This record gives sequence, structure tokens and C-alpha cells, in this order.
Amino acid sequence: YQDTQVGKDLVGVCEHNGVGCSLPEGLRCCGAPALHQGDLAAFRKDAAHNVDILAKAIRDAEARGEDLQIVVPQPTCGFVLKNDYPDYLANPDAQLVADHTRDAAEYLVGLHKGADTTLDTTFEGEVPEQVVYHAPCHLRAQNMGLRSRDLMKLTGAKITVVAECSGIDGTWGLRSENFDAARKVAKKMAAAIEKADADVVAGDCSLANGGIELETGATPQHPISVVARAYGLPRDP
Repeated sequence: YQDTQVGKDLVGVCEHNGVGCSLPEGLRCCGAPALHQGDLAAFRKDAAHNVDILAKAIRDAEARGEDLQIVVPQPTCGFVLKNDYPDYLANPDAQLVADHTRDAAEYLVGLHKGADTTLDTTFEGEVPEQVVYHAPCHLRAQNMGLRSRDLMKLTGAKITVVAECSGIDGTWGLRSENFDAARKVAKKMAAAIEKADADVVAGDCSLANGGIELETGATPQHPISVVARAYGLPRDP
């Protein structure tokens, strides 16, 4: 319900590269806000609901001879599907969902490096000369490398990576009692971004991006949106 441009750009980039997209009906929030507040009952309820829908979609696709991938543009949500669902539900369907979940850039870079697939590398839209890219904690914790950096490099932009913490920490930094402490944590991140002095600030995490905007005044773009504009795909009006 927020940052909807990211989802629209993800679909646009996928379809531009010949990848069909679908969204199973009935999916809820991944449950991270409940988990981060210690409400395990609410988290397990949302997790089980989503796993039922996604596992069925995967099996239905397999019955048609298709390999369905769950592509997630937000690092916290992707981490939850890959790691927390199997841990807290501990059933085969949760593991099935985890095994089929990919971060958006992870999926697209994998497609580009496939044995018989590649991405379109003709970029006729807006390509920034320099991008400073904030690599969020929940993305680095997935141990898949900096795939968003690799994806944006395809456009020809020069990428500077900043990996300092935004201070958000899931939802911790959004709580009023933690706000001042979170801003202190974010100072190193803000200094590194400002030092880079790039044309565009990019970051995968909408929560961290809010911290970046607060500390630097810059409005970050999701890496998928950077690629969408480079392809010349229009923003949603």
C-alpha cells in the first residue's frame, strides 16, 4: 500500500524482458512487523496464510511443467520468506516457499547469467552517470552478493556502495523511544552517501530509504526503478 511504484517497476522490467508475472489472490503482509514486536502468534497466523497460498501456486505451476519463482522487491520481506517462515512454521510447505523465493535483483541477475537467457542491455532512457547504492542489512544477510549493484551496472552507471546501517533495524528505529538513538546510528550512513555526491541515491529497502531521506534530504530510488527508467519505462502518473 506504499511505495507502489516499486512493484509496478518490477513488473515492467520483468515483462520488458519477456517474463510473465502473476499475483496470487489473498496474500497478506509477510508478518515482519508482528515478528519484530514479538507477537509470534500473529506472525505465525500471517505466515501460515501466505504459505498456503504460495505453496499451492508453486505446485499448480509444477503440474503445468513450470518453475514458479516468488520474486520479492523488499529485503525484509524476502528475508522473512526465505528464513523466518521455515524457522517458525517448520513444515514442508514453508520450506518449499523459501526454496522458490528470490530477491528481485537476485532473480534478474540470475536470468541475465542463465545458460540460455539474458536481459536486454539496450538502455535508451534515463541512465545516471553515478549512483550511490545503499546495501540494506536484511539484503546482505541473505548472503547472495550485491545483486542490485550488479543489475544497475548493466546500465553503464558507475556504482558506489554504502553499507552503513540506516538505524531502522526492521521496525525498531520507527518507534518513538528509539528515534534519537536510530538517528545517531544513521550518521555514518548519511556521511558516506553525501561524500559520494552521486546523481542518484538508490536503495532496496523502503524503510531504510526513509531514513536516508530524513538524514540527507535525498529521495532514494529502488534499484529496480533505476533500471526501469534506464529502459525508458514511464513512471506511474
